[in-house]
Amino acid sequence: MCGLVGLLDRSAGIDPLQLKRAASVLRHRGPDQEGIWFDASAGIGLGHCRLSILELSSAGDQPMISQSGQYVLVYNGEVYNHLTLREKLKEEGAEPKWMGHSDTETLLAVISAWGLVKTLRLSRGMFALGLYNRETKTLSLARDRLGEKPLYYGKVGTSFVFASELRAIRRICGASLEVDGDSLSLMLRYGYVPSPRSIYRGIYKLPPGTILQVKADGSFGEPEEWWSFRRVVQNAQNNKFDFSEQEAVDQLEEVLGLAVREQMVADVPLGALLSGGIDSSLIVALMQAQSRQPIRTFTIGFQEKEYDESSHAQRVSRHLGTHHTELQVTPGQALEVIPRLPEIYDEPFADASQIPTALVCELTRKHVTVALSGDAGDELFGGYNRHFWVPSFWEKIKYIPPFARAGIASAITAFPATGYNRIERTARSLLSSSLRVSHPGDKLHKLAAVLSASSRENLYQNLVNQWRGPLPLLSETEPPSLLSDPSRWPATTNFSEQMMAVDTLTYLPDDILVKVDRAAMAVGLEIRVPFLDQRVIDFAWRLPVGLKIRGKTGKWILRQLLHRYIPRALFERPKQGFSAPIGEWLRGPLRDWAEELLAPSNLATEGWLNPRPVRALWEKHLSGADAQHALWGILMYQAWVKAQYA
Repeated sequence: MCGLVGLLDRSAGIDPLQLKRAASVLRHRGPDQEGIWFDASAGIGLGHCRLSILELSSAGDQPMISQSGQYVLVYNGEVYNHLTLREKLKEEGAEPKWMGHSDTETLLAVISAWGLVKTLRLSRGMFALGLYNRETKTLSLARDRLGEKPLYYGKVGTSFVFASELRAIRRICGASLEVDGDSLSLMLRYGYVPSPRSIYRGIYKLPPGTILQVKADGSFGEPEEWWSFRRVVQNAQNNKFDFSEQEAVDQLEEVLGLAVREQMVADVPLGALLSGGIDSSLIVALMQAQSRQPIRTFTIGFQEKEYDESSHAQRVSRHLGTHHTELQVTPGQALEVIPRLPEIYDEPFADASQIPTALVCELTRKHVTVALSGDAGDELFGGYNRHFWVPSFWEKIKYIPPFARAGIASAITAFPATGYNRIERTARSLLSSSLRVSHPGDKLHKLAAVLSASSRENLYQNLVNQWRGPLPLLSETEPPSLLSDPSRWPATTNFSEQMMAVDTLTYLPDDILVKVDRAAMAVGLEIRVPFLDQRVIDFAWRLPVGLKIRGKTGKWILRQLLHRYIPRALFERPKQGFSAPIGEWLRGPLRDWAEELLAPSNLATEGWLNPRPVRALWEKHLSGADAQHALWGILMYQAWVKAQYA
């Protein structure tokens, strides 16, 4: 992986030292080489920090100039089929004299031969790039299909700026950046800032699958799609596979196996993240089946047993024969990460699983430079409980009068979430595995919160909101978003699939992939996601929903394929998720830290937050209620603000 930054300003010109300083703050993303290129007469400068994965020599250094001299490229990512693209160039007689075997050099050659759009469509991989055309004096920015790699951009004063992370833009623009109240409201609602917004006014995330064209004067229009997930969903609705169950599993094994094989190519040590869940276990199984040596696998465990999946990962590892490394995290180790979260994530971000993610990435980087993960299996194959729970639950409650539902909710929340969890832990040994539910108190309180839903769409919205009800802002500025407007959701013939599609457009790129990218890049680790191979995405959406969701079971087809490699007893259990006991920590070892951030004087510092509802929620949480998700958003914003002034 790498970090990139660019500046276009014909009026003020380019300061090479400023550009170098902006690139240097991305050194964690690319510790192996740092470079800049600029053209003072055109007012363009590009900076890059490189993490060497393919072509470890200087032949892969960036910024890289095409052999014709027309293009200059800064690029973050991997194009897994770049050797195939080289073969296509050779077949067409357009092959240059190669200087090395980096995919960056391949991209420049293919762009020179076929143009940027065709190159992107032929490329399988994850990437964000800035391409400057020295002949036309234009800059093109592009991002991969589902947003694995980040790219921010915007116009500040006379300067057009872009970068992998906001910290590089801050280094260039400094005090000119202002918090955007609309973005803050959405961050508190969902736990992340949805694309195309960023936390700063006038700075945007380039949407996945798009290109932005920037003119010589720094002006630009709207990003244009070069690939559309919505079109994949639309085309699949009347074009489903007519496979038998056996044929479907066979085809999945082939297409996912190809993606895994392609993503195992690296010139540096490689491994995999293994939680012991279905998705990561399947990726590791397919890796091990294609490797003569034991695959390196990594996991972490918690002392709090209800959050600890390490024993499951151990059993999967033993069965597959991987070389497994595990870190048992003490509360002290986990708590040490929290003060570093604003630096790691660089933008307010409030998915509490960012803590174990940061820890497992830190552990993994001590041994390998590249790791495969099982991310995106839930979104593509119906793995979240809401995908099968919402439709059936709505059918059960839609005829119950609202006042009766409110009474049920009050009865549920009369007992604290921690109390339900404590009862479950006590009775766990007496329950069969099918009756065991992780964190039942949290789930029951979440159930109570959604009983007031007015429709199945509203029920889904309530489940994905971290803060329900009016936001704790002095000025209510919440704008509409894709999640808040069902009329903008992709049209499907099945509501479970519609939720999966919305998750893929929102939660996946703006939460899951952000969480993993920032945690991994903070320690110079490259994470690859085989489930996001274009062929896997197309295959998943052409599968009939019955091959993904059966009754109260999601990821049916993934389970069938995994069973070919490991016994069902090793993975058939209730979904646990990858998280940390934030609620308990906030009442215990994190209480002083939280109290300081939630002090009324600190809440009022920026002039956005209303201290009264925040303090009321804090007191409610301390009394045993489940308010950790809403509070975590406030705390992460407050910690981020504090870090800006440090």
